[in-house]
Amino acid sequence: MADEKKNWFQATRDYINELKLEMRRVSWPNRKQVEGTTGVVIFAVFAFAAYFWVVDSILARGVKAVLSFFTK
Repeated sequence: MADEKKNWFQATRDYINELKLEMRRVSWPNRKQVEGTTGVVIFAVFAFAAYFWVVDSILARGVKAVLSFFTK
């Protein structure tokens, strides 16, 4: 039982040390890059929302028309 705790502690310690090392290697974007990509993401979200709203409206009308045709 003590060996398991010791191994777990060492494994956790190794993981944290490797994580710190890897985080030093990351190339972080500057503020201008973050603002630019944020703008693209916000635009894409609204564009997809509009697209799905249009498609949903068309499909809803189609389904409603089919249902009303068969329920008469």
